[in-house]
Amino acid sequence: MEYLKLDDFTKYKFLSGIRISPNSKYTGFVLHEMDVDENKYLSNIHIYNEETNKEFKLTSLDEERSFIWKDDNTILFPAMRCKKDKERKEKKEDFTVYYEINLNGGEATKAFEIPLNVNSIEFIDGDNLLVTANFNHNKPNIKELSGEDKENALKKIEEDKDYEVFDEIPFWGNGIGVTNKQRTRLYLYNLKDKKTTPITDEFTDISSVKLNKDKTKIVIVSSSYTDKYPKNNDLYLYNIETNLLNKLSHEEIFNYTYGDFLGDKIIFAGKDMKSYGINENPHFYVMDLDGGNAHKITKDEFDYGLWNSVGSDCRYGGSTSIKVDRDYLYFITTEGDSSYINRIDENGNIEKLIDNKGSIDGFDVQNGNIKFIGLRGIRLQELYSLENKIETRLTSFNEWVMTNKKISKPEHLSFESDGTSIDGWIMKPVDFEEGKTYPAILNIHGGPKTVYGEVFYHEMQYWTNEGYAVFFCNPRGSDGKGNEFSDIRGKYGTIDYDDIMRFTDLILERYAFIDREKVGVTGGSYGGFMTNWIIGHTDRFRAAASQRSISNWFSFFGTTDIGYYFATDQNATTPWDDPEKLWFHSPMKYADKVVTPTLFIHSNEDYRCWLPEGLQMFTSLKYHGVDSRLCMFKGENHELSRSGKPKHRIRRLEEITNWFEKYLK
Repeated sequence: MEYLKLDDFTKYKFLSGIRISPNSKYTGFVLHEMDVDENKYLSNIHIYNEETNKEFKLTSLDEERSFIWKDDNTILFPAMRCKKDKERKEKKEDFTVYYEINLNGGEATKAFEIPLNVNSIEFIDGDNLLVTANFNHNKPNIKELSGEDKENALKKIEEDKDYEVFDEIPFWGNGIGVTNKQRTRLYLYNLKDKKTTPITDEFTDISSVKLNKDKTKIVIVSSSYTDKYPKNNDLYLYNIETNLLNKLSHEEIFNYTYGDFLGDKIIFAGKDMKSYGINENPHFYVMDLDGGNAHKITKDEFDYGLWNSVGSDCRYGGSTSIKVDRDYLYFITTEGDSSYINRIDENGNIEKLIDNKGSIDGFDVQNGNIKFIGLRGIRLQELYSLENKIETRLTSFNEWVMTNKKISKPEHLSFESDGTSIDGWIMKPVDFEEGKTYPAILNIHGGPKTVYGEVFYHEMQYWTNEGYAVFFCNPRGSDGKGNEFSDIRGKYGTIDYDDIMRFTDLILERYAFIDREKVGVTGGSYGGFMTNWIIGHTDRFRAAASQRSISNWFSFFGTTDIGYYFATDQNATTPWDDPEKLWFHSPMKYADKVVTPTLFIHSNEDYRCWLPEGLQMFTSLKYHGVDSRLCMFKGENHELSRSGKPKHRIRRLEEITNWFEKYLK
């Protein structure tokens, strides 16, 4: 068996975008690979054939990151294939070209183009499409202009490229850049007469769109705003035949997370946020098509998030996590340290369809046929089928890691903290020998409402191959154990810090092979906040690596894409109501107490935890004479460790590993 190398993650395959064909004979998905030399990801559509039990590569343009099924044997995907299209894009034209390819062979051919910057499409019939697209209120559509108007518009765009004007919040978003006066808008598009008809207005932002079975009505979840994006949103029904848009929202203050048709009802998920704020777990409801008789169908004891929050640095791209099929709505829950596929009927009867632990990274269901992408055991992502709770692995893209590389299996342990059960794990060095001592690294997850589980995590596996023990836990604030457990509003750095320190005490007491004088700590996002907090409250760690962190809740409130509502919700106050409390929970307040050598990792386009958060803490430590270093990644955002450019991901892991090598070995 070979040692796992730092850059082995650049050879992993990542799966996303799973979609089953209408006849259930084929499962399409996108396979992503890294091209380190070109410093980018290559994405192509693959097909699994149900009849032959074989998988094959369908496209090879290396840029196919999404697709839909046109019919049982044809796939549509957006692409930029020719020089002319690229030149048009450079001229600021809004358009999206779709190509089609048949599963039986042949080259991809141009199917049609839409004069919009399209996010998604769905066929209503052979000529009409339902389209979501990016809309910029301040930018004219160049394609619709001609002559002097077009020249003036292009001139203004060129002049304005050196300026950004903000007049609403948020004004930017992580991974998407400036968002001021930009919305995701809903349209109808006719392929025959090339007519675009907006359904929603220019200040409405669409988050969920679903067609009914006969494709005459649409359920829409959206927010309309001009100055401040609200925490609540609304539910609408659009009738395609009558061109009527009716508001269905059953409560004035409510956050709808999903809406769809189930039988002759509308099923939706959401929360009123009254008891647990923005992180409150949603419930399922049904209502009549006219919005009447809205009522909750899940029991009060149903207390799970409707998404997969199991952490890993071995994913790329997204997939479906909730979908109606026949008489059921299928959805994902995170429970404990794993995520699961479930289904619910209109009466609220829930059935868990999968028993094995791990991570469901996306699924699709068609006529009861379920396929999913998962991290199972300590395997990397593969495609699986699910029938009668029996999982069958269908692909072996990453099997070489299991057969050729040394892997450390997480060992579970639990403990009580203030009467609450906390789950944790330790991974021993891969060549562990009794009687020897080893350095160790405490790793803290982000969120905080996410979880660690027993799935493959490259950075931690690599560190165990480098001779470190790695330990991690799910403190209060984490997902998977209900609202009460995850609710740490107004308590950041208190009960969660206590849980993590008690866990550290337990690890050092139970595993005598760890050298107590050579323990480091790291974490990203909330884990970066907690790393900053820890070094200001204890000197027990020899070194720290703080990644994409929060250091000052005041600056976080005023500069980040979620700060104005996340900081106030999670700290249970505003900068004006109780500034002392906000400062109390800011790690920078305690920077003069820090003695731990600390590395800061930050990206200059991380608008979730913006660069000044790292700069402030770094400057504070330098001011007080603490050995510290900041590595800033240009052109990267909050997702650096998970989907950053390959060379940047290599450099990030090198920086952290070298820092710990310097102080722990």
